[in-house]
Amino acid sequence: MNLKKEIQQRLLSLTIFSVILCISGFVQAKVKLPSIFSDYMVFQQKAKAAVWGKADPGKTISISTTWSRERYTSKADALGNWKILVATPSYGGPYAMTISDGDPLILMNIMIGEVWVCSGQSNMEMPLAGWGKVNNYDQEIASAKYPDIRLLQVDHVTSNAPLDDAKVANSGWKPCIPQYVAEFSSVAYFFAREIYNKTKVPIGLIHTSWGGTIAEAWTSGTTLKTMPDFVEAVTKIENEGKDKSGISYEQQLASWRELVLAKDTGMAEGKPTWIGNSIDVSSWKTMSLPAVWEQAGMPEFDGVVWFRKNITIPQAWEGKELTINLGTIDDNDITFLDGEKIGETEGYNKPRSYTIPADKVKAGTFALVVRVFDGAGGGGIYGNKEGMSMVSEGGAHFPLDGEWRYKVGLNLKNIAKAPTSKDGPNRTTVLYNAMIHPFLQFPIKGAIWYQGESNADRAHQYRTLFPAMIRDWRKQWGLGDFPFYFVQLANFMQVDATPPAASAWAELRDAQRQTLSLPNTGMAVAIDLGDAADIHPKNKQDIGKRLALIALAKTYGVKVPYTGPVYQSAKTASGSIQISFSTAEGLKTGDGAELKGFAIAGADQKFHWAKAEIKGNQIVVSSAEVPNPVAVRYAWGNNPVCNLINVAGLPASPFRTDQWEDSTK
Repeated sequence: MNLKKEIQQRLLSLTIFSVILCISGFVQAKVKLPSIFSDYMVFQQKAKAAVWGKADPGKTISISTTWSRERYTSKADALGNWKILVATPSYGGPYAMTISDGDPLILMNIMIGEVWVCSGQSNMEMPLAGWGKVNNYDQEIASAKYPDIRLLQVDHVTSNAPLDDAKVANSGWKPCIPQYVAEFSSVAYFFAREIYNKTKVPIGLIHTSWGGTIAEAWTSGTTLKTMPDFVEAVTKIENEGKDKSGISYEQQLASWRELVLAKDTGMAEGKPTWIGNSIDVSSWKTMSLPAVWEQAGMPEFDGVVWFRKNITIPQAWEGKELTINLGTIDDNDITFLDGEKIGETEGYNKPRSYTIPADKVKAGTFALVVRVFDGAGGGGIYGNKEGMSMVSEGGAHFPLDGEWRYKVGLNLKNIAKAPTSKDGPNRTTVLYNAMIHPFLQFPIKGAIWYQGESNADRAHQYRTLFPAMIRDWRKQWGLGDFPFYFVQLANFMQVDATPPAASAWAELRDAQRQTLSLPNTGMAVAIDLGDAADIHPKNKQDIGKRLALIALAKTYGVKVPYTGPVYQSAKTASGSIQISFSTAEGLKTGDGAELKGFAIAGADQKFHWAKAEIKGNQIVVSSAEVPNPVAVRYAWGNNPVCNLINVAGLPASPFRTDQWEDSTK
C-alpha cells in the first residue's frame, strides 16, 4: 500500500473512532432522516448536497463530516422540518457524517462519487438472479465484488400525492457484493461496473423501477396537465380520495369480467358454445399463426377472439400422454380440445403448455379451440412458430403453426370500459409521486431508463410523452439538463418476414430515436439483443455496457465509440435514395452478408424489400419494383432482420425517412 494513503486511512480511522468515543453514551438520536440517508450511501461529488429530515420544532441541527472541517447548522421549523446544504469534495472515501440535535446520529462508510437514478419497467427491474436469471448469472453474481459501487433498492409503492420519503429495501444503501447484487437491477449493475472499471469513481445506484408500467405513471401531474390526453386522468387521481361509492376496485373488476362473459357471443349462460367438433365454421375467417392480430387484419382491436384448428391424433399416439404447446398469448387464454377444457393461463409473457393424461388421448380428428382475451395493446397467439406444437410421449410431434380459423367473440369498444385500480401502478403520476419525488432534493449525476413496452400501443403519443417526462424530471430536480440515457426497445415477437407494415413496437422505437433531439440524451440500440419468445432478453450485459459507453463518452470524457449509425438525412436521385448517417465511420454488415432490413416505397406508401449498398459513409437504397421512390424504412417491425453496424461493431438504430401517419395515432 502507498505510505501516504496508509497514513490517510489510519488518520481517518482515528477520527471516526474519536467521534464514536465522544458520543458513546447516546441511546437513540431524535433526528429522523429519509431513507436516502444511511450507512454505505453515496453523495454526488462536487455538489451542494442537501441533507434534510425531522426534529423537534426549534431544535438546532448541526452537521459535521470527516471530509471537511466545516460545521453546518440550521434550525428545525415549526413543523420540525430542516434542511442543510453540505459541500462535497471530489470523489473518495470512506467518510463519516454526524448529524445532531444534541443527540448525534452517525452515518458510516460514506463514499463521494457519482449518483445515477435507474428507472423504467421490467427490463430495468430484471435482477441478475430471481425471476431474471441473466446470462451466466451464477458467475456474474459470484464475481460482483465492487464495494465502491453502492446499491439502493426502492420498494414498489404508489401514491396519489407526492411523498417526501420512499420505502427502500435492506434498510438503505448496501455495497455491491454478491449478497445484495443478486436481486438488484442487472442493467444498472452492468452499467455501473463498466464505468467504475474505466474511471474508479465510486458509483451510487438508486434503482426505482416497476415491471409492466407506463411512462405517464412516472411523470408529474404538473407536466401531464399540460397534455390534453392526460388531464382527466390526473384530475381523477387528485380527487381519488373523494370517491364515496363504497364499491371496491375488486368488486368493480369482477362485475366487468362478468359483463365480458355475458357479451361474448362464443358463450351462452357462462358456457362456451364454439368448442364442439361439429360446429359450422364456414363463416369464420382465417389467420396465419403465430401473429399479433393487429398486424393480421384486426387493427386496433381489443377483446375476445376464438381460434380454432382441426388436429389429427395418430393411432400410434392413442393412450400416450399428449402435450399441446401454444407459445405465448397476449393476454389470457382458455384452451379446449375435443370440447373439453385442457388449461388456461393469464399473462401476456407466459408460454402455454397443456398436458393431456394418457387415458384421455384418443386417435381421431378433433377441434383445438383457444379463447384469447386481450385488454389493451397487441393481442393474439404471437410467439415463435417453433413454440406451437403437439407433442406425444416419446418426442413425436406435429406443428400447430399455420392457418387457423377465427371469430370475434367480443369487441371491447362495445361495452363499458374496464374499471381502473385505485392503487395499481399504471395510473398517471402515482410512481412519480412515490418513487421519484422523494429523491428530488438529492443531487444526482444522471439517469438511465429502460421502458416503452407498456406504451407501445400508444407509440404516437410517446413521441410527446417521453420527452415531456425527461424535461419534467430535469425541471423537478433543478440540476439543469443532466444526462438522461435510455435503451431503445429490443427485437421481440415473431420474426418479420414481410416488408414493413404497421408495427407499434417500430413506432415506439422511432419515438425513442426522435427523443435524441433533446440535449444531453443518449440511446443504447438493442435491436440485435432481443429474444423472439421472451420480452425479457437475458443478455443484459451488453445493454448495460452500451449505456455505459454513452456515459463514458458524453459524461466522463473517455474517448470511446458509443453509438452505431444514426439516420441523419435522405436524398432521392435516379430511382434510388441515398441515406446519410451520423457516426457512420466504417459502415458494414455484422454478419458479412449483404445488407438486410431495408425497404423502399413510392407515393402509394407500399413498401418493398430493397437492395441496399454501402457507398462510403452512405447507404444507397433501390428496388426495381419502386421506380420512383420517396421513402425508406430500416429494421421496421417488431422483430426485424437487420445487420447494419459501424466500425465499432455497434448496430444502426431502426429508422424511417417518411413522416406518414403512425398506425398508433
